[in-house]
Amino acid sequence: MMKRRKLILVGGFLGTGKSTLLWQAAQQLTQQGHRVALITNDQAPGLVDTGIFKQAGWAVGEIAGGCFCCKFDDLVGTANGLIEAGNPDFIIGEPVGSCTDLSATVLQPFKDKLADQFDLAPFTVLIDPNRLRDALDQSPLNALHPSARYILRKQLEEADILVLNKADQIPAPDFQKLQDELRNQFSNTPLLSMSALHGQGIPRWLEFVQQRTPAGQKLADVDYDIYAEGEAVLGWLNATASLSPKEAIDWGVWGLGFLEGLQRTFFSKCAEIAHMKMLMVSASNQSLSANLTSSQGKATVRGQIYGDSPMTLVFNARVQMSPQDLQYAIEEHLKSECGETIRLQITAIQSISPGRPQPLHRYATIV
Repeated sequence: MMKRRKLILVGGFLGTGKSTLLWQAAQQLTQQGHRVALITNDQAPGLVDTGIFKQAGWAVGEIAGGCFCCKFDDLVGTANGLIEAGNPDFIIGEPVGSCTDLSATVLQPFKDKLADQFDLAPFTVLIDPNRLRDALDQSPLNALHPSARYILRKQLEEADILVLNKADQIPAPDFQKLQDELRNQFSNTPLLSMSALHGQGIPRWLEFVQQRTPAGQKLADVDYDIYAEGEAVLGWLNATASLSPKEAIDWGVWGLGFLEGLQRTFFSKCAEIAHMKMLMVSASNQSLSANLTSSQGKATVRGQIYGDSPMTLVFNARVQMSPQDLQYAIEEHLKSECGETIRLQITAIQSISPGRPQPLHRYATIV
């Protein structure tokens, strides 16, 4: 008989910590003796997440140019390619953070067409506490565009399991209030909490998604006009660059300053940050990563590199502004931060506004 692979999909808005959860889950499953493969997804190629996962030694497939729903055949082909190459026990994937309607367009087709190949886990939607406030707050003064908040809300509605992340980042009473609000509004959906960054709560979540609980049990009623607008209000930028310093540099300090400078720049332009992340890799294959998940958030760095060897920078930004303005701001900031001490060569850069979602399949009923 054909072996059915466990397929775990983790949705959620930009900056919720999906990549961190995938990294921690892959690490814990690997330590338990399982073979793990990962699938990343974006509107354009050149993902920081892909580089981070490869640096960690896992098999990774990247699907670019659209979400899993629009690239369903690519998703299946990528999963099968990973199976052929490494025979994984688990495949864990994260769809684009601005996508929703995944139950109708991805989960149902998998159940209908590929049930003999894949054991589909309950669909997890990961939630950032501050973004949850955005979803619940209907004020016109909210920094996140109403159509982007609409996407966030629809993601919550189609979840088989909700996971409130970043328990370490807000006071316990406030975190509890948000949990209570989620239980009140989504009483029929199981709720877990975790700090993916510190690995807390992940064993319990892994236990839940490995149970024989049916996947794709909810369908959201999605207005594709609002959905398309919610994606289009964000500028998406992926870039790679070569940085050659003239003197030894603490790259962790440099990366933190780079993100904090951009945070100030976008704040001055009233441009809400959905997510910015970067990966830096030295000539000797040392690496560090950094990210910032909102305009009001705190930039964080993982890893440490000090020296004067050339660095490769991979940078992704999702910001509520036009792609053209976003690219100009990033290029100017890069030049400014490199100054006279770092020779900068931008090797690839692409900025886009996503087009209207065009799912390959869309089911009206639960399989």
